[in-house]
Amino acid sequence: MRRQLLPALRMLAVLTVLTGILYPLAVTGIGQVVFGSKADGSLVHDATGAVVGSSLIGQPFDGERWFQPRPSAAGDGYDPTASSASNLGPTNPELLDTVAGRIDAYRSANGLGADVEVPVDAVTASGSGLDPQISVANARLQAARVAEARGLTVAQVDDLIDAHTQGRPLGFLGEPGVNVLELNLALDA
Repeated sequence: MRRQLLPALRMLAVLTVLTGILYPLAVTGIGQVVFGSKADGSLVHDATGAVVGSSLIGQPFDGERWFQPRPSAAGDGYDPTASSASNLGPTNPELLDTVAGRIDAYRSANGLGADVEVPVDAVTASGSGLDPQISVANARLQAARVAEARGLTVAQVDDLIDAHTQGRPLGFLGEPGVNVLELNLALDA
């Protein structure tokens, strides 16, 4: 038994050092060198240098002065520890009622008529509930409200939307989007 126990304990120690210490340190070091700030969570800083969030995780904004993100079903809203969708199907009456209520609230908040189409991302939560981006159409419909609340022209706000519109991933996947946190920080600058 001793003949088998000692080699097993040596292998346990060697593998613990290799896979529990050296490998994680190597991967962390490579990530820091190759990916820089992305390896630290893509943190976003305000004008004072304080960390205000991550460009990868959405967060709520209250008030007329801010662009609103898409709704979140994660916990009580934008809770990264409870990332999830509502799991309600497209014909579920509860989802249909929720979306109808969100459409009315969106139109009311942004001063839109009943004939204006509301972008789907403005009234439905994402699969993770933490999407940091909204569609360009969603941002454009909110521009007049934000401009009025901040004493800016719609053209000035549209220029900020253009400056913070991110292209399609890999040049062809998905649709362009606007990072809400970064856009709201630009409004304060």
